[in-house]
Amino acid sequence: MLRWRLTLGAALIAGLIALCWLDARAAMPGIWLLPLAVVAALLASQETLSLLAARGLHPAAWVVYLGNAALVLSNYVPLLWPRAPMDPLGWPLAAFGLGVVLAFVAELARYERPGAVMERLGLTVFSLAYVGVLLSFVCQLRMLGEPPGRLGIAALASLVIVVKMCDTGAYTVGRLIGRHKLAPTLSPGKTIEGAVGGIAAACLGAWFALEWLTPRLIAPANEGAAADGLEFGWLAFGVVVGIAGMLGDLAESLIKRDLGRKDSSTWMPGFGGVLDLLDSILYAAPVAYLCWALGLVGY
Repeated sequence: MLRWRLTLGAALIAGLIALCWLDARAAMPGIWLLPLAVVAALLASQETLSLLAARGLHPAAWVVYLGNAALVLSNYVPLLWPRAPMDPLGWPLAAFGLGVVLAFVAELARYERPGAVMERLGLTVFSLAYVGVLLSFVCQLRMLGEPPGRLGIAALASLVIVVKMCDTGAYTVGRLIGRHKLAPTLSPGKTIEGAVGGIAAACLGAWFALEWLTPRLIAPANEGAAADGLEFGWLAFGVVVGIAGMLGDLAESLIKRDLGRKDSSTWMPGFGGVLDLLDSILYAAPVAYLCWALGLVGY
């Protein structure tokens, strides 16, 4: 299992790096990563619906699939319609609003008796928010900068590197010296020592991503550019994004515990499903976006 996990993990990382390399050199930012984002949204939607079905909960599946795909695609409207009279974040907000409207339409169409409408309605909106809205912040990171996408690959890389470094550091330190449980009822394997190690690794990843990698990704096309984030913004970025990533992992554990499932899916042995891979990234994406948008980090 360990060999399979290492092999699959290496293949996933290599594939993501290749797509980012191609996307960074494409005329339109996101053209290579957009299909991956749509597939991830659809698979995550399926896993969310499957988790809920395990407890006999059945939100409007067609609204979840259609809404989450539309949410992801809406982030790219400004690239196709540069003169669009709306802020880039307005498109996913509008898509989410339309998804809520469709959720009501779906319940109007299948209403038979009182007692389950509010539950199904709430779960449909939750599925749109958890998958589509959070994944939209990952897409928005790719669109950052002027012209659109100038900072995108660096911003996206900073999120993934910090979150995955935090995961790796927490797992390694927890296995080696972990003694005190962090959240025994939610995730018995996580320890306080592992969490500290994870934050330390996240800060190391933030330094690498923001101080070493970002200038090399951006500077060649912007000679003479200078970093305009805070002097030690990378350290704050590592701490807050690392903590957000750990909370995202615990948040998915909370969902799975409540619904009686160990993994979101079983199609990737050793990893679980797409939600198990994306949980910390989804949760940390809005935090990373705010750090870049508010100037805590940047170039």
